[in-house]
Amino acid sequence: MLVLARKEGESIVIGDNIIIKVISIEKGVIKFGIDAPKSIPIMRSELLEDVKESNIAASKEVDSSILSKLSQLISK
Repeated sequence: MLVLARKEGESIVIGDNIIIKVISIEKGVIKFGIDAPKSIPIMRSELLEDVKESNIAASKEVDSSILSKLSQLISK
């Protein structure tokens, strides 16, 4: 992991087309802006973790009768 120190208004560049800029620092909270192509997904890590946990929980809640019907449809 690369660790960089930046002051308000300073930026870092990743590759040719991603810029991360420190917008403000207030009361221990850093606000930054990310300028990246729309094709690059950007998501907060805690939100990504919630989505993973939801997907795992949903995969465990399988109704066997639905799986049986699905299997029959696929077989046809």
